Amino acid sequence: MTSFISAGMAGAVGRTISRRKSFPVAESDIRRWAIAVYWPDPPPRLFWDADYAAGTRHGGIVAPQEFNPFAWMPAESDIVPVTDDAERIERMLGVEGPGLTFELNGGRAAAYGARIRPGDVITAVSRLAGYTEKTGRLGPMLFTVTEDTWTNQIGALVVRSQMTSIRY
Repeated sequence: MTSFISAGMAGAVGRTISRRKSFPVAESDIRRWAIAVYWPDPPPRLFWDADYAAGTRHGGIVAPQEFNPFAWMPAESDIVPVTDDAERIERMLGVEGPGLTFELNGGRAAAYGARIRPGDVITAVSRLAGYTEKTGRLGPMLFTVTEDTWTNQIGALVVRSQMTSIRY
């Protein structure tokens, strides 16, 4: 099998794909997110009731772990719009892609750290974590793993997640 991973692609492993910074997280952002996520049930009081949340181990309102402070728009971003094609990662890194056109979501895994709180400013850094190749029922496949690391304004890890895409 001929490799899909060119020297340019291999050399891009570990490089930063993009960096974003959020606006300060507002209590109302957390509340609205929780309402949407838990709908039609009411969200846990930890996400909207300041008096209740003050008495918990968190000492105040925190966001649900899956909260996305970039859902509406980032305050700062170096993401350059690219076409939504199977080679967008390589385009963002300025290297030639493997020439594949079909892409599947291969899954996501996340490890959570510090909870997001009102006033936090989150920085997200996305990097290319690696490539692997396998042969499947449809033939050779390229697995691409990207890793996102979110930290708050004091540098505490909020979440580290890995996303795998499968191209063929």
